[in-house]
Amino acid sequence: MILILTIIFFIFGLIIGSFLNVVIIRFNTQRSFGGRSGCMSCMKTLSWYELIPVFSFLFLRGKCKNCKVKISMQYPIVELLTGFIFAALFLKFQNLFFYNGTLIFIFTYAYYAVVFSLFLVIAVYDLKHKIIPDILVLFLGILAFIGLFFFNNLGFYPHVPSILELLSGLIVALPFGLFWLISSGKLMGLGDAKLALSLGWLLGLSRAFSGIIIGVWIGAIIGVILVVFSKKHKMTSEIPFAPFLFLGIVLAFFGLSLF
Repeated sequence: MILILTIIFFIFGLIIGSFLNVVIIRFNTQRSFGGRSGCMSCMKTLSWYELIPVFSFLFLRGKCKNCKVKISMQYPIVELLTGFIFAALFLKFQNLFFYNGTLIFIFTYAYYAVVFSLFLVIAVYDLKHKIIPDILVLFLGILAFIGLFFFNNLGFYPHVPSILELLSGLIVALPFGLFWLISSGKLMGLGDAKLALSLGWLLGLSRAFSGIIIGVWIGAIIGVILVVFSKKHKMTSEIPFAPFLFLGIVLAFFGLSLF
């Protein structure tokens, strides 16, 4: 039963991930988020069998059927990441599903599914454009702050947050803000500080700092690899931090804690 439900939530995540790709591609453009997708090169409208998450990419061998231009790896990666996160959310809160009532599970699952979907959009957009959109971080911050009053690590739990919980966002964001201020934006963007504010409220001090440290390690390792092995990157190259922060926070949320 658990395996079947996990697969169902994974497939649901793949579908949502396909939509998140549309949001990432069309955000800050004149295109709406509705309507049939098309090839970014030849602009041919895609058929239904070209829109199946992950499987269409594999079936087409990563190329447009019409113009044979390579399809970005962003599409299957975002879809798979969303699928794995949605499946992991079910596993994390499965006790709510089986023992605490479907409604409580729905509230909890929907909240974190929306939060991590928005966070993923921010991370991939930052990777593509090296900027974190203020409007997306604002929405994430609002959701994270509201979550202080209705959720904890175990799920839906309406309560009055403590002073430390209310200050957690500011405490987590402070080092990012100082890095931005001291370096005049060269070492850290202000968008990262705004994002850290949301993450502090979302995860709390311990898990948020764990996620940030894990993200720094991942970013440092990948950064060194890029500098050593890629001719396109130099020591002065700008490497967006939000994608690594996303990976670290996801790992910390699902149980990898350093504190």
